[in-house]
Amino acid sequence: MGLTEQQKQERIRDLRPIDDVFFEVLARNVSVCQEMLRTILEDDSLVVTSVITQSDERNLYGRSVRLDALCTLGNGTKVNVEVQRSDNDNHLKRARFNASSITVRESETGTKFEEVLELYIVYISEFDFLKGDKTIYHVEKVLRETGQVIDDGLHEIFVNTAVDDGTEIAELMSCFTKKEVKNARFPMLSSEVRRLKESEGGMQVMCEVMKKYERLAVREDHIEKIKKMIAKGCSKEFILDLDYTQEEYAEAEAELGWDE
Repeated sequence: MGLTEQQKQERIRDLRPIDDVFFEVLARNVSVCQEMLRTILEDDSLVVTSVITQSDERNLYGRSVRLDALCTLGNGTKVNVEVQRSDNDNHLKRARFNASSITVRESETGTKFEEVLELYIVYISEFDFLKGDKTIYHVEKVLRETGQVIDDGLHEIFVNTAVDDGTEIAELMSCFTKKEVKNARFPMLSSEVRRLKESEGGMQVMCEVMKKYERLAVREDHIEKIKKMIAKGCSKEFILDLDYTQEEYAEAEAELGWDE
């Protein structure tokens, strides 16, 4: 049995900006992304011209690449923002994988390496996995022998909601963990959170996205089960007889690398 309208509204009101389903909709608003990035990157003149979210480019980038918000700045620089609540993976390697995938996908064949895009990875988590008791960390490549900082066009920034160091960035992060956001420093974020939770149009959009996430969760569960059955030697006919789809089977094969 599906949820009633009241139950759906209650679920939406319980969501916070750091929750995947809510952040995806927030990130569609270019002004919200611009306000957020101006704070995190400490650049009041930064301009966001467009945003791609997870649902927009899922098939192009692949299931394992997180595109919570891939922003394009006015100067052509890309900024991939990822929100992460789970602490069950290697976050540094995850950020590296996403950066590599985006770089390859966004670079045309024959592009000179000098022209490879400038890319920022902004990784927002609910925990201080680097354990430095800081709200924000900037990763730099440094020559061990000379101390010289190397700029190869990749900039990794890790931000968390767990540490409050009294900065404007920490204040922004505190907004990410609240069900209601009313902060004069962040008017775009405050306004959009209110619209999505209180207006009829906002509620409708949120309901549609929640349905999409529910369908996606079922599909990903099916794919994981198919991968296990393939690994155990079950035949394709046997697996499809269990009411899994051809598309799910093909994706499971592709993830296992058995479709070549």
